[in-house]
Amino acid sequence: MTKALIEAARAGKEVTVVVELRARFDEEANIVVATQLQDAGAHVVYGVVGYKTHAKMLMIVRREGRILRRYVHLGTGNYHAGTSQVYSDFGLMTCDKDFGSDVHKVFQQLTGLGKASKLKKLLQSPFSLHKTLLQLIARETEFAGKGKTARIIAKMNSITEREIIDALYTASQAGVKIDLVVRGICNLRPGITGLSDNIQVRSIVGRFLEHTRIVYFHNDGDAEIYCSSADWMERNLFSRVEVAFPILDPVLREKVYKEGLLPYLSDNTQSWQLQGDGSYKRNKPGSARPRNAQNALLVKLSTPC
Repeated sequence: MTKALIEAARAGKEVTVVVELRARFDEEANIVVATQLQDAGAHVVYGVVGYKTHAKMLMIVRREGRILRRYVHLGTGNYHAGTSQVYSDFGLMTCDKDFGSDVHKVFQQLTGLGKASKLKKLLQSPFSLHKTLLQLIARETEFAGKGKTARIIAKMNSITEREIIDALYTASQAGVKIDLVVRGICNLRPGITGLSDNIQVRSIVGRFLEHTRIVYFHNDGDAEIYCSSADWMERNLFSRVEVAFPILDPVLREKVYKEGLLPYLSDNTQSWQLQGDGSYKRNKPGSARPRNAQNALLVKLSTPC
């Protein structure tokens, strides 16, 4: 990625890069990269003072005939050659006009210190992401209260934000079935009678570092899925620039659901179940067929289309 950007800048293309200098473990490497990009002629900026830029976005503007078309990529993980080999992430590449317009506005905000604009399809922290998540959880809670099927599935690194946790507790008490795949810190306690009976939390520990942030809302049968750069933590929702993007294409939405969520709910070899007291218990296949989500992904990726 860095090499391609440097080559583009040297070729006279207009290249603007937002570099996060406070990225954990990568501070020195990012300074080196930023210097290389500047030397090549790229415009390098360092985000908004006081807010860590954690969003994963790329935009290419091309002249095609008489029109300018934006191509954007949105991801759950870093544009880093090393981590891409060991992290499990999702990315969306699209030329949808609304996505292009939204990404353009976020980049303007980061590079020009402009006022935050209302976005059409993306959710952004510290502005709309937290509020919208609470609204979507409340919607599932309302469906459950009407006796309808209600379901939330979410996968991410950590959950610590109190309002989100309280909203999930309320949803559970209303009858919403909630499955969470949380690799790291989880302040929510599942399976507590009268509080979180309908919530299960598991962590996957395997060959790859599970890094995707995905959330599924049943939405009375018209499912909605968002991928995001943000965990459900205070720092991600209030102190960082993050984006969440909906998966609108039905085929891609089904792909994310079946490859990014379902296998992790049935994994019985590399998954650890969070107990109500905060301890973890490893899931074992017993007499059932062993299911390994990461191996299943490897098999699928190695199978010719």
